[in-house]
Amino acid sequence: MLAEQTRDEVFEADVRAQLDAVEAALLRAAEAQTPMVTEAAQHIIAAGGKRFRPLLVALGARLVPGASEQDVIKAAVVVELTHVASLYHDDVMDEARIRRGSVSANSRWGNTVAILVGDLLFARASDIVSELGSEFVRIQARTFSRLVQGQIAETVGPQPGQDPLDHYLQVVADKTAALIATSALFGAKIAGADPLLQQRMIEFGEQIGMVFQLSDDIIDITSEVTGKTPGTDLREGIPTLPTLLARRSTDPADARLLQLLDSDLHDDAALAEALGLLRRHPALVQATAEVERRAAIARGLLAELPAGPARTALEELCEQIVTRSS
Repeated sequence: MLAEQTRDEVFEADVRAQLDAVEAALLRAAEAQTPMVTEAAQHIIAAGGKRFRPLLVALGARLVPGASEQDVIKAAVVVELTHVASLYHDDVMDEARIRRGSVSANSRWGNTVAILVGDLLFARASDIVSELGSEFVRIQARTFSRLVQGQIAETVGPQPGQDPLDHYLQVVADKTAALIATSALFGAKIAGADPLLQQRMIEFGEQIGMVFQLSDDIIDITSEVTGKTPGTDLREGIPTLPTLLARRSTDPADARLLQLLDSDLHDDAALAEALGLLRRHPALVQATAEVERRAAIARGLLAELPAGPARTALEELCEQIVTRSS
C-alpha cells in the first residue's frame, strides 16, 4: 500500500514538473520581435487557466512507456497555443471585455491587434507541431479545420429546418471536443501506443470534451460560487444545453420562462427570475443526465486502457469535471 502511494506521489510530481515546463515553454513560444507584441501574445497565457489540454497530453503519454519528454512538452504547447489563439478570436467576435479575470486583449489593444496576435499564436503552434512529424501536422490541421467550422456554425446559427439542439451539440463537438480529443491522441501517439489505444483516446477525448463544455452550461445556471457570475451566458443570450432543452417544452406552465428567455435579461430582476425557473425546470435534470451519460461513456473507454497511475488520473479527472461547481 505504501509503495503504491509512493509511486502515485512520484507520478503526480512528474506530471506537475512537466506542466511547469509547459508553462515556461508557452511563454517562450509567445515571444515576439517587439515588447508590445510579446506582452499582447503572452497576455492570456500569463492570466493562467486550467491547462486541461496539456494535462491530457501528459497523461496520455504515460499510458505506455517510451514517450520523449521534450516531445510531450512540444505537443502540450501546440494544443494550448491553439486553444489560447482561438480565445483571442472568440473575444473579438463576442466583444468580450474580460478574459480570465483580466481586461481582454481586444479591449486593451483593439480588435485588429487581438486578431493578429491570435494568428501569430496559431503560426507558432504550426511551427512547433512540424517538429513532431507530418502525421502530427495533419492531425493539427484537421483539428484546426473543425475549430473554424464550429465557430462559423455558431456565428451563423442553425440552418432552416435544423434542430437548434443538434446544431449546438455539433458546435460544441467542433469548437471544444475536437481539440481536447487531439490532446488525448497526441500524448498516446508520442508514447508509441498501438492504433487501438490511440483510437480509444480520441473517443475518450471527444466525450470528455463534450462533458467539459456541457457541465459549464449547467454551472452557469446552478452555481452560486463560480469564476463567473451565475447566468452570464443566460444574460448574453448564449444558447446552452439547459436553455435549449427548456425551449423544447410545450407545457403552458413554461410560458413565462420562454418569454424571459426571449427577453433582455440584462435586468437583474428578470435574470434572477429566469435562473429560478430554470433551476426548477425538468430541462436542468435532462441536461445533467446528458452530461452523466457522456461521462459514463468516457469512463467505459478508460476501462479499456492499460491499468496504472495514468489511467487512474484520467478516471479522477473525468469525475472532477462532472462534479465540479466552477
